[in-house]
Amino acid sequence: MRPLLWIADLVADWDQASGRSSAFQTRPAASATIPPAFGLPFLNPRCSNSLLADLVPIQVHSEIGRLRRVLVHRPGREIDRMVPSMMESLLFDDILFGDDAREEHEAFRRVLEIAGAEVLDPQDLLAEVLAEEGPRRAMLAELEADYGASPALITRLADLDPRALSATLVEGVVSPVPEVARRDIFDLVPVPNYFFQRDPLLSVGDRVVVSSMATEAREREPLLNRMVLRHHPRFVGANVSEIDVPPSGAPQHDPHFPYPTLEGGDVLLASEEIVCIGVSERTNGRGVDVFAQLLRARPGKFRHLVLVELPSSRSYMHLDTVFTFIDHGLCLAHMPVIEPGRSRSARVFYIDLTSRELTYAVRPSLLAALADLGLDLEVVPCGGADALDQEREQWTDGANAFAVAPGVILLYRRNRRTMEELSRRGWRILEAEDVIAGRVSLLGEGPTVVSLLDNELSRARGGPRCMTMPLEREAL
Repeated sequence: MRPLLWIADLVADWDQASGRSSAFQTRPAASATIPPAFGLPFLNPRCSNSLLADLVPIQVHSEIGRLRRVLVHRPGREIDRMVPSMMESLLFDDILFGDDAREEHEAFRRVLEIAGAEVLDPQDLLAEVLAEEGPRRAMLAELEADYGASPALITRLADLDPRALSATLVEGVVSPVPEVARRDIFDLVPVPNYFFQRDPLLSVGDRVVVSSMATEAREREPLLNRMVLRHHPRFVGANVSEIDVPPSGAPQHDPHFPYPTLEGGDVLLASEEIVCIGVSERTNGRGVDVFAQLLRARPGKFRHLVLVELPSSRSYMHLDTVFTFIDHGLCLAHMPVIEPGRSRSARVFYIDLTSRELTYAVRPSLLAALADLGLDLEVVPCGGADALDQEREQWTDGANAFAVAPGVILLYRRNRRTMEELSRRGWRILEAEDVIAGRVSLLGEGPTVVSLLDNELSRARGGPRCMTMPLEREAL
């Protein structure tokens, strides 16, 4: 067994590199007795006058409990502003046709609502926050200080109304005289990945963790969501933790320092006691170390951490691209990575979060590690039994299912072999159009797959789970 990097060592490195006091910060329920220096800034009480609404309880203890509230962002002009020369830096493999992508996404959102979930768009929530002068000034100041925004751009942004400003922070700002051949076609680069809400945050039990993104292209996403969590009255008292990494545009950022990275697509809740986490292209070992300490800070909650070290490949950018839970005792998996003994099999380790010293012990596979903890899973192979279909459908997010209730999942329609495999096991296969039109009943009819139109959305390299960040699920 090998010891994990102690958080004290990480903090020591952090102090030396950046002068910051901690690798992560936490904000407990709002309390006037806790100085702001020891947590995130307190919520602005001025928001409460015009934005009174039901509080959002953070309660997510599984991947399959009945969905009650979820963050989902409708893709806007940010995906229309992609040019081929920027696809690689912005993490896209193709240019999307925005109108069709939005139509597909709207059907996806409607299915979530029919399933009984309140769907919240963080861009709308941010617009409500930016109607208040304090958060607005703080956002613009942080953009200038840490995200490379010029004073001229800040002046332009300051003149926008709250809704336009919120949209612009996602869609970006085109240079007044853009030249496609120039690198500075944008004064503010768009964040086209923002409709993948899974990654800039993660909900773990009654806590939200603000992610530390692995790529510069997505650094602004946690900032936008963090502003919502800090200042929107629906999140008053929310238990929020933040991995305090300076963005690449900040003066204190050291490009040679190995900062922790952690993205939500690498975290899956196997049970109320077991968390699975991937080490991938987007989450590194230091991110796991910090996350483990966050879990340990709440004794009696999560007791076990199963670490899955994925092969280095863009195909496997997050753990949820090869493995998701879909029902009690049932999962979808890309077998070449999840099954042991293959050339690309993931390496798996177990971490006892209750032990005095954190160590990780080798396990033969993810399924074996979970079985050792009392969680026996039946596996539905993504793509079915054929190796060629497995490769093709993993690429098109056939393993990236999202459950709205136990045994009721959403998948992209192009993953036909995966759905055929589920059908052979007794699952209903419904088309989203029939669910929306009310021609079929979604819930209470047994194991069900809703197939989503995906000609454009699937080009962005993320599936139904990638597009969601649950805030509340019913307990199992």
